[in-house]
Amino acid sequence: MSGVAARRAGIWGRVVAVGALALAASPAWVPGTRAEAQMIKTSHSPGDFMRVFGQATAPYGWGQFCRANPSQCRETRVTESRVPATRAMLAELDTVNRAINTAIQPATDLEVYGVTEYWTLPTTRGDCEDYALLKRKVLAERGWPTAALLMTVVRDETGDGHAVLTVRTTAGDYVLDNKVSDIKLWHETPYTYVMRQSYLNPHVWVSLDPGHGAGPAAIAGVRPNGR
Repeated sequence: MSGVAARRAGIWGRVVAVGALALAASPAWVPGTRAEAQMIKTSHSPGDFMRVFGQATAPYGWGQFCRANPSQCRETRVTESRVPATRAMLAELDTVNRAINTAIQPATDLEVYGVTEYWTLPTTRGDCEDYALLKRKVLAERGWPTAALLMTVVRDETGDGHAVLTVRTTAGDYVLDNKVSDIKLWHETPYTYVMRQSYLNPHVWVSLDPGHGAGPAAIAGVRPNGR
């Protein structure tokens, strides 16, 4: 096994171990029934679902990541792009979010790789998009459809670029964020949403900003090296 492969195997093991501890400490969720899923689904409001305002230019970092990790970027036939928002499913999202936030230490791309922007699956340290990419990978390996796991670019509460993972559920669009442990519906966060992947094609990105024609400044890998 190569050094990189060994480090990645190590991080998967740490994520699993931390997740197991989180599950052990959490309430014993009963797997959701069809009736429960329907109950949760019908309790949402229209604002729980993101609105799309046209197509956007894919972040530079996403293209670079896909060239280096083609298996993580395969287009799959969409059969269902929203997962049932049962208690068990939401508990799994919460567990994965907390486990990876704990297992990975925050660090900038400049600190780790010597460049200002580099999207990758982290081993021990990483920045916002690296957390989101790892959560996407772990959830997909646990059977979640990739059409429901969408990389998303936002501006945070200070106006800086930030990346999170959006998970499409029948109760709304939930956000997994490396800044906070709790999963939240997208409109419960303090962020301004700029763009995310299309659930129809991971290589197509859509605008979440009604003024998308103005074009955002370089954020979260939209342009290489901040240019």
